[in-house]
Amino acid sequence: MFSDRTSWDFSVNRYTAAVEEMRASGADFIDLTVSNPTQCGFRYDTERILAAFQNPTALEYEPEAKGLAVARAEVAQYYCEDHYTTMDQDSILLTTSTSEAYSYVFRLLCNPHEQILVPKPSYPLFDFLGDLQDVSLIPYTLQYAHGWFIDFPSLERALSPRTRAILLVHPNNPTGSFVRDEELRRLNEVCRQHDLALIVDEVFLDYTTDGRTRWSFARNQEALTFTLSGLSKIAGLPQMKVAWVAVTGPEPRVKAALQRLEIIADTYLSLNSPIQWAFPALFAQRRQIQPQILERVRRNLSCLKAELAGAKRCQLLDSEGGWYAVVKVSGEASDEELAIRILRSARVLIHPGHFYDFPADGHIVLSLIANEGAFATGTRKLRGLIENASA
Repeated sequence: MFSDRTSWDFSVNRYTAAVEEMRASGADFIDLTVSNPTQCGFRYDTERILAAFQNPTALEYEPEAKGLAVARAEVAQYYCEDHYTTMDQDSILLTTSTSEAYSYVFRLLCNPHEQILVPKPSYPLFDFLGDLQDVSLIPYTLQYAHGWFIDFPSLERALSPRTRAILLVHPNNPTGSFVRDEELRRLNEVCRQHDLALIVDEVFLDYTTDGRTRWSFARNQEALTFTLSGLSKIAGLPQMKVAWVAVTGPEPRVKAALQRLEIIADTYLSLNSPIQWAFPALFAQRRQIQPQILERVRRNLSCLKAELAGAKRCQLLDSEGGWYAVVKVSGEASDEELAIRILRSARVLIHPGHFYDFPADGHIVLSLIANEGAFATGTRKLRGLIENASA
């Protein structure tokens, strides 16, 4: 009765079962997986956020496939002011989420079962999006050696006549690594040789742990490039469903892509008018929320570095941005077994590395936006459990 594309494994894995058991017991534990900024104690300008929805114009229906010009102009201004990149608002298309933006771009570029290359490790959402859009996702590897980098030999081995695009996350989630200038040059060359597009997720672009502003792929003119982002991370407002695709590259390709994307968007018209009219005020909230999140991330990262200094079995891997930290743990236990033991014995919830498709066991992932006090206590307990296990 049901389509093959939804034939997922619905069984509960041991880690999820352990988390559900802990929650059901009512026992206290420290959650170092939290990713929702609205539940992390940050200060929001409640009055201005709510006032943004009092615009009477929102009562009028003005269908615009790309999204209302007033909202697209704000996105173009963001690239100009925050990332020194000139962007034409007519090259921007609004969506309800980056997930929807991915679905539009996947449909635009791929016939059924054609291929998009995706990084590993990275966010697990891509597998579901690929299934739903009948796209085959082929992994290429990010390697680590005092920093993360694209393994271009693995990327080139993954190429086939059915490849249509290379997907990147800038900075990657969860490794926190940005694509470097030389990597961009090589990516553009691969795209030129094989007639490919770039799909780039930049939701964490504004969150750099070293304070340096990083360039956006929205500046890329060498290959057809689809840059995705949205309110969820940039303004810390995941409940306000606005995201976008910015299309850049060779002018003829950009024009053709936008014509087709506009018809896809016009077919659904999923983004509602009230949120679009409120968008300028909501987007402006990034000026208030980003400093708070960045301060939290940097303080927790410093705390984690200090806690793991001198540890024999725990190594904090280098990162440059984002909300997460990756810790490499030496030992024979699988990531799942380690995460379950940390939860049951230390009462600390972390993500096992296999959630993010790390190629081997020995990785755990922590959220850096957790409450600072809880984060300090949780990392102390985590280190104690792991280090004492080797005694």
